[in-house]
Amino acid sequence: MTENAPVIYVDADACPVKDEVVKVAERLDLVVTFVSNGGLRPSRDPMIRNVVVSKGADAADDWIVENARANDIVITADIPLAARTVALGAHVLGPTGKPFTPETIGMAVAMRDLKQHLRETGESKGYNASFSAQDRSRFLGALDQMARRAVKSVQAQ
Repeated sequence: MTENAPVIYVDADACPVKDEVVKVAERLDLVVTFVSNGGLRPSRDPMIRNVVVSKGADAADDWIVENARANDIVITADIPLAARTVALGAHVLGPTGKPFTPETIGMAVAMRDLKQHLRETGESKGYNASFSAQDRSRFLGALDQMARRAVKSVQAQ
């Protein structure tokens, strides 16, 4: 692992793809930092770091934004966190394998706000689709590609 190697930051509260993140990170020799309000499984692997933040509403998000840098990888389903980390130049991926990019984050924020409004007015019940094996597979492939691009970017410097 090089000094400038990308770090994978995971918004770990309720993240369904932690094992997949570790699998890709091990293959590419990358550090993974799981950030949560608590309940993380300890790991003896020196490449896996656990950060437990205070119980504040956005404490994990704030910690990730303060520590992530351009070319790092952020795993989150949280659209506001995705927007903040895309603005940093990080590669951002949702747990279903959907990337958030400078070109797509504006629409993702707008859709989130619209759905929130519809839930608040009673127009929508706000049910989310269940997480599927296909989502897990799509995530694994997308993270592998994203991480390889991030590593190549460092090597090209």
